Amino acid sequence: MFAALAAALALAAQGTSIPPEALAPLAPSPQATAAAAPVTTEIARVRADQARLPPPRTDAEKLARMGRLDQAPRVAFGKLDLSGLSVEDRKAAMSAIWGAITTIDRANQAELLSMVPAEGWFLSSLYGREASEAAFHIVQHADLEMQKRFLPIIEPLVARGEVSGEAYAKMYDRVSVREGRAQRYGSQFRCEGGKWVPDALEDATKVEVNRKAMGMSTFADRVAHFAAMPPC
Repeated sequence: MFAALAAALALAAQGTSIPPEALAPLAPSPQATAAAAPVTTEIARVRADQARLPPPRTDAEKLARMGRLDQAPRVAFGKLDLSGLSVEDRKAAMSAIWGAITTIDRANQAELLSMVPAEGWFLSSLYGREASEAAFHIVQHADLEMQKRFLPIIEPLVARGEVSGEAYAKMYDRVSVREGRAQRYGSQFRCEGGKWVPDALEDATKVEVNRKAMGMSTFADRVAHFAAMPPC
């Protein structure tokens, strides 16, 4: 059970969404609360910093702030070591962390949907790179329905330089895997037997070429990155 929870949160730190059913709410002990504190404290810090700012003047400023709040707990989680906790405390700490992340994600997703422009996406040329990337992260952490809504919209924007190829590739793979199909770009990994392994590839002989076309690092480097991670 804990391995599945650890896998879910580790994937979140990599920018992968977590299904809500992966982490059931648990009453945290003082030890679990303390373990989760770096993440919850970082969320509070970013919220406080943003509260001191004047209201965003543009949707681009608003998206950038939403993006910082999206990324803050994930970066903080990536630095945690919960190995000293009991199994139950680790479960409770992970549940508390996921609860805080989910609250942010759902609010960001609702806000983003209220802001979608006539072009259908937040173009880098109009909103700036930070805001456009923030929009991608927010959708990447959403449910399948929301991802499927925006995937065909951002696809032609890659050639125009309005969306990074890597962003499109990750969302393409995410949708494919969630629909039970093989991935094209090798961006999605799962926990299997305590090790990180790539989800099924559409064509293993073309994955490096596909990644290069999208400006991504090599698949070999991606595999090595996951191989160096702690057991899941």
